[in-house]
Amino acid sequence: MAELMRTVTIPLGEIYVPAKLAKTLDAAKVETRAEEVLESGLNAPVQVRRDEDRDRYVLISGVNRLEAVRALGEETIEALIVQARKH
Repeated sequence: MAELMRTVTIPLGEIYVPAKLAKTLDAAKVETRAEEVLESGLNAPVQVRRDEDRDRYVLISGVNRLEAVRALGEETIEALIVQARKH
């Protein structure tokens, strides 16, 4: 069965970063991504899944892009919503 995906703009405060992804955060990559966003915008949306139980989005991939956008003072980010199975 194919996954349903769509891109939307999401407030940063509605995205939860799981601990295992937070551990992969790389300050140098965040800085590089922030420079890329300033120069050419966000080239690829982050990927999230909806957590209806907690009324939030859970980050699947793109922690460095998310933090780069946050560091630039943005309040929203383009995100690809993936209908993922809960593990």
